[in-house]
Amino acid sequence: MRADDWLDPRWQASARDWITSTSAALGTPVTGEIEQTRVRPWSVTLLAPTSAGRRWFKANTPECAYEARLVSALAGWIPDLVLAPLAVDASRGWLLTADRGLTLRESLATAGREERLRAWEEMLRAYASLQRTLVPHAAEMVSLGVPDMRPARLPGVLRSLLASPDVRPARVVDEAEFAGWCAELAADGIPSSLQHDDLHDDNVFPGLRFFDWGDSAVAHPFGCLLVALQSASFLLECSPPELLRLRDAYLSVWSDLAPPPALRRSAGLACRVARVPKAAAWHRAVRDAALPVEEDFRTAPAEYLDELGEPAPI
Repeated sequence: MRADDWLDPRWQASARDWITSTSAALGTPVTGEIEQTRVRPWSVTLLAPTSAGRRWFKANTPECAYEARLVSALAGWIPDLVLAPLAVDASRGWLLTADRGLTLRESLATAGREERLRAWEEMLRAYASLQRTLVPHAAEMVSLGVPDMRPARLPGVLRSLLASPDVRPARVVDEAEFAGWCAELAADGIPSSLQHDDLHDDNVFPGLRFFDWGDSAVAHPFGCLLVALQSASFLLECSPPELLRLRDAYLSVWSDLAPPPALRRSAGLACRVARVPKAAAWHRAVRDAALPVEEDFRTAPAEYLDELGEPAPI
């Protein structure tokens, strides 16, 4: 049994001991039962009541353990834009954070459509500003273990995925065309930054504090629009003009770097190539899983590669 098997009683005991001792050291002792609230093959969360309110614990498998180091660094660079940890065990990839209440999605559950669209616009502009602030830290984030998915590296990442015996796309991938897209993005003048790779309104709190960085990478920043716009399309049932409205809200933060047609071209390409980092994120998650992996999770890397030939969502 793995040392980080989420169902192993020894692992459960070590996690609870760490939460208890860490909370006590912070002057906020645990006051009740620590509960497991969510378990996935790649991560697990526990909820602990303390004298200062609820505390959330998160653990990742080794391939995704960089999240703890990244979150600790982000709290120093952009403390007002992220959920800062109360404690981190970087060697084990463990995080302890305070409860922030409802997510943005939960807070907007009864809001009207236009209010939700405006909230998404604000969220996307805020995330673009976050990315611009982090541009000087790109190399440092890679040194912390954040996957390097910058455009020039993606053809190699794609080859590695295609060579993996457990990634079997149903469609033939045009590697030459993909390499051309990557070369164009590498030369478009938009600097690489932190690409969340799971950006939506349930991974941000009101006040625009972002969290859940387990899929993130250093990449072309516009790739964050792939999941964001897919999520908006599904959750808000956005029409094509509404998706363009959200895209343009995000791109407005980058308007000093290129004219609008060039930004829109890069956004479309970035969404297409972002399917490879997304496939790689799924591959990291399932090949080092702490629990048996369901078939729809196991096939996710291949499914994202199958979508490479499809148009971008914008």
